Amino acid sequence: MSEEPSYHHYRLPVPQEFGDVFSHFYSAENNGTSILSKTLLPSFQTIMVFNFGARASLVSKQGTAIEMDKCIVLGPIKQAFEYSLPPGAKILVANFKDDAFYRFFGKASLSGHLPVHPDEAMEENCFTCLWHQLNSIDKVTERIDRILDFCRPYLRLQNTTSTLLVKLKSGPVNPIKSVAEEMGQSERNIQLKHKKHFGYSAKEINRYQRFIKAIDFIEQAMASASEVDWFEIIGQCGYYDQSQLIHDFQHFIGLSPKTFVKFQQDICQAI
Repeated sequence: MSEEPSYHHYRLPVPQEFGDVFSHFYSAENNGTSILSKTLLPSFQTIMVFNFGARASLVSKQGTAIEMDKCIVLGPIKQAFEYSLPPGAKILVANFKDDAFYRFFGKASLSGHLPVHPDEAMEENCFTCLWHQLNSIDKVTERIDRILDFCRPYLRLQNTTSTLLVKLKSGPVNPIKSVAEEMGQSERNIQLKHKKHFGYSAKEINRYQRFIKAIDFIEQAMASASEVDWFEIIGQCGYYDQSQLIHDFQHFIGLSPKTFVKFQQDICQAI
């Protein structure tokens, strides 16, 4: 199935000043006449969605359809979910990076996997006020500039433990053990801080990184019109066998690897 020509979506980069706060922004709008439905892969990021047109909706893990009003927060996104853009829908998504949501709100998530309004974490309805300001702006880049200006007074500095964990998270060493030794603390204490600041454990993110590496291998093969070499993926991504690979796909997106290949065009890796 080819992409709808009336579906306009793109990622927008983040200024260097906010490079450790947001990974990117995402804008999408449906200018067509039919509802567009997509599946979003897990990102282990917390996202804030601003809705400006017809109400977009998402389907929870329990199968409940939830309409997006002005602004919602969701995450950290640990499993895939479906979302729909009806005709006239326009969304702008801010993707929080690493521990940035904790630095902003003082907690790693608002209510687990359920979407909530971010005003619930604040003493005043500042995000409702922000939405009204954004709704009066036409250009997406100017909306992003306003969001970034809004963030400055609220953002806390990253603490030493989180800084070390971020620095070591993609390296070959065990970040929990390495940070515990450098900080003179127990590994258990660092594990608890990791969960508190990031919203997930080091074990969870390691499993996710293995899975997303497999996704990248599949997408590279499809881009080059090559057959997917499942045994190469198992070896390169650190899986014990094919059953473990299948188990991870079922866990994160509820599909087998071969089914993912079949419906890959309807799945978004990053919103």
